[in-house]
Amino acid sequence: MYDRTIICLANSRKPPSGRCIAGKEVGGAQQGQWIRPVSSRAGHEVSEEDRRYENGKRAKLLDIVTIPLDRHFPVGHQLENHVLADEYYWSKESTASWNQVRDFVDLYDADFWQNTESTYHGLNDKICEEVASDMQSSLKLISVPSLEIIVQVEAGYEGRPGKRKVRGHFDYEGNQYLLSVTDPEIEEQYLELENGRYEIDDTILCISLTEVWNEYAFRLIASIITSDRCET
Repeated sequence: MYDRTIICLANSRKPPSGRCIAGKEVGGAQQGQWIRPVSSRAGHEVSEEDRRYENGKRAKLLDIVTIPLDRHFPVGHQLENHVLADEYYWSKESTASWNQVRDFVDLYDADFWQNTESTYHGLNDKICEEVASDMQSSLKLISVPSLEIIVQVEAGYEGRPGKRKVRGHFDYEGNQYLLSVTDPEIEEQYLELENGRYEIDDTILCISLTEVWNEYAFRLIASIITSDRCET
């Protein structure tokens, strides 16, 4: 077993009923390295129980948290995965400030941002397995001056009923992206509003590339971080 202390930069929905947690290491020789704690279950999701502190509270976005881990477990392009030592509690150290988060923004990585295909409702959000397999990272933290949140009903897959969905549209390094938002707090905030388009200025996004499904991986906005979500 070994411990890693990270700033939690993603606490997003992961089917069937768990979370995808990811963050960057704080302190030590591996400062800034991405860590994605995963469970040993088939879907690798982190459960509510997994992320519970000893005091009963649960790890949240922007917590600085020490996580006991069992082993490194890279899966395809998700090289950042580490299996949880799930018999131990996580430990909250503090909460990240806006400046701390900004310090961890990644440089542009042309390999990660290769644009291949788009889903029916998205734009530049679909990566074939062959391209994804050559990527050296499945997580990026980027700064976006302007993010457009789009709330609309989208037709279900294979004839399923349509549901309201939250997506984020932004420009990055001269390319346009329209990605599904899986940050649960942001989803709840905007699904309470009417269908439409909403602007957010000066955001930091955690972009995650999913595990391969039906020969494709998909880019998601795993978190939307603004200064008012951080400690001052």
